[in-house]
Amino acid sequence: MSRSDRTATVTTAAAARDHARSVVREQWDTATRTAREEDVVDLLLVVSELVSNALRHGDGLAAFEATATPDGVRLAVHDHSDVVPDVVHGCGTLPLAGHGQGYGWPIIIRLARDIVVRRRPGGGKTISVLVPLRSRP
Repeated sequence: MSRSDRTATVTTAAAARDHARSVVREQWDTATRTAREEDVVDLLLVVSELVSNALRHGDGLAAFEATATPDGVRLAVHDHSDVVPDVVHGCGTLPLAGHGQGYGWPIIIRLARDIVVRRRPGGGKTISVLVPLRSRP
């Protein structure tokens, strides 16, 4: 996939993870810089949570983008729902057992930066985050 082709046609979290990993390997890693595996694992966890949320709560996944930046990978998950979850701007505290909230958003808040939720002109929303990557020593 070329640098200009950053939108993946994905329908599952697994396909989104595969695409995000390929972006790291093909666009972020270089001859002098390779992403730390623990950071890639964090990236894949954030991808899973965002895409799963779009599928479960966002009336389906409309599109998925992963773009390499100097600081990591920017993800954009587009769904079909206009509803912005209350927990989007939370503090990242893990929920207490039995209180009906999942772990997804707290994990995203802890692992990602620059979290932005925008409504899309034709309906739905886009959730964009930056997952930082560090180079192996």
